[in-house]
Amino acid sequence: MSHADALGLLDQEAAALLVRLARIKPFVLTEPMLLAASVLPRAQMAIERFLARGRHELRHGIDTFRRWLHGEGRKAGPEEAQRRFVALRLRFNAVLTQLDLFSDVITQRSESDNGVWLSGLDAVAADALALPGYIDPPPVICYLDRGIGAAIRRARTRLPGGGDNPVAIIRVPRERMIGSGIASSLVHEVGHQASSLLDLVPSVQAAIRAQAQGGDAQVWALYERWASEILADFWSVARVGIVSTLGLMGVVSLPRPFVFRANLDDPHPTPWIRVKLSCALGEALYPHPQWQRSARAWASYYPLERLDVPRRDIVQRLEAAIPPLVALLLAHRPPRLRGRSLREAMDTAPRQPAQLAAQFERWRQAPIRMYRAPPTMAFAVLGQAKADGRLSPPLGQDSCRLDRI
Repeated sequence: MSHADALGLLDQEAAALLVRLARIKPFVLTEPMLLAASVLPRAQMAIERFLARGRHELRHGIDTFRRWLHGEGRKAGPEEAQRRFVALRLRFNAVLTQLDLFSDVITQRSESDNGVWLSGLDAVAADALALPGYIDPPPVICYLDRGIGAAIRRARTRLPGGGDNPVAIIRVPRERMIGSGIASSLVHEVGHQASSLLDLVPSVQAAIRAQAQGGDAQVWALYERWASEILADFWSVARVGIVSTLGLMGVVSLPRPFVFRANLDDPHPTPWIRVKLSCALGEALYPHPQWQRSARAWASYYPLERLDVPRRDIVQRLEAAIPPLVALLLAHRPPRLRGRSLREAMDTAPRQPAQLAAQFERWRQAPIRMYRAPPTMAFAVLGQAKADGRLSPPLGQDSCRLDRI
């Protein structure tokens, strides 16, 4: 095959990339969904602008390659032309990967029921992330997936193929869409985004290292390793109260060996300690006997007495360090909060258990009031009602109505 034939094949392949690229349309033209299920406009615009910019840059690169191919490329030869084309095709595949990433999220909005649920979760996540005066929140979108673990692809982090993610994308396990787990997991993932925006992890880790001086070095080294997950759990408890801990208990209710596993390479705290820490955070933020009851219930599910001596020793040492760790977290004053502590910034006064219980009673009398509440407040109120035994899972078509409880 002559040089001209070899270059002609590459020209055809590049032209085919342009044809495929032209068939990629904005999601608003391809994805049918109810208005109630749609992605919030700010998130939709951020995604479309990001993808449009990637398509424009790729189209420009293909055009530039083809002009080079018909000019200087004739002298450069097939090897150099092939090298440039391969780089171009890799970039093309990266653009398609980014398209698929957002397509997986948006396509679910056309699913019956699920689409509307997901739009609601977007609103909950946005409310959970809001911290006026301290956070410039990015758009947040949610989607469902298989598996047991929720996760977040944070906004403003690098995507595969290049470019910063324009929105935060939260993956919610399908099984988490019942019970207390949805609020707990969703707001926990939001907590990761908030921690990133406030630079909380490095400042808290520095505070933990200072706390460790003269203390139990092994225990504090573990808490420093787990700082990111601990802060996300703190955010969840602060936003939705007891339902965060109840949901966490459901999520980490695993076979006994996993509940006590302490993996130094895992950023997640040992599940047994994680629940105890969640209860302690709740007790500090929202004093009430319910936190001790929850801690005792958790300990009864997985009694320490059956552990081998070395494992029981490290678990008990970790538990003994929980009170000073909680005090450290709540009093911590990261630079981004400009002098305020984490406790002060979260504004927990309206979400004390007694106030949540009183709010629930008002909603029972006039359910329409519930729809005027901020989304995380609604979760906090209903979660408190569940913890108080005033709300149970719906067993009939109308049993979930507040005026029938």
